[in-house]
Amino acid sequence: MAGDDTWAAADAIAADVAAVDPPAAAPIRQVRRGWSRRLRDRTPGDVVAVALALRDRHRWVAYELVYAHPGGLDALDAATVETLGAGLGSWADVDGFGRYISGPAWGRGRVGDDLVQAWTTSPDRWWRRAALVSTVPLNLRAAGGTGDTARTIDICERLVADRDDMVVKALSWALRELVEWDPAAVRAFLDRHGPAVPARVRREVTSKLVTGLKHARRP
Repeated sequence: MAGDDTWAAADAIAADVAAVDPPAAAPIRQVRRGWSRRLRDRTPGDVVAVALALRDRHRWVAYELVYAHPGGLDALDAATVETLGAGLGSWADVDGFGRYISGPAWGRGRVGDDLVQAWTTSPDRWWRRAALVSTVPLNLRAAGGTGDTARTIDICERLVADRDDMVVKALSWALRELVEWDPAAVRAFLDRHGPAVPARVRREVTSKLVTGLKHARRP
């Protein structure tokens, strides 16, 4: 797909998304699905290029276009993943990126552990959150996750002392997803770090371990 065609496709997708009124997730996702069908026969590189052109206008739509294309994830490498993530600026940006781009790419071996580990030391809170959210698809059955204790615990260890609220919430999420596969490893993590584990994380993860829910139901 030539450069002009790439931008034309991105502009057309952006216009279709902008026409959704009210701008709710479900009808926007219908637009994305329609475009995924139209782009299905394009090369994975073409679809990644469209996603990059769309990134700063509709991030999660761009990320889903790559994820939904049959070869989209296999067209990614470390540089492209970081380019797709450039400019992350909200929890929604990060969660779409981790769920549909960085986590699946990591699980498929398109990026290495060292890339995600490096994000844990970033001065940018959103990249630190992205490191934790990237573990979620490794353990999320709906995303094809089959459980990955080693990589999940490694990233959680690196960020357990971080007190940024967005990072704390992601730490809880990462551990709760791992509970489905390895509750013993999660209990050991809580025991090993003791009071260093943020109270919110300990409360939510313990509830998941005991009740299977993030928040225990009141009697």
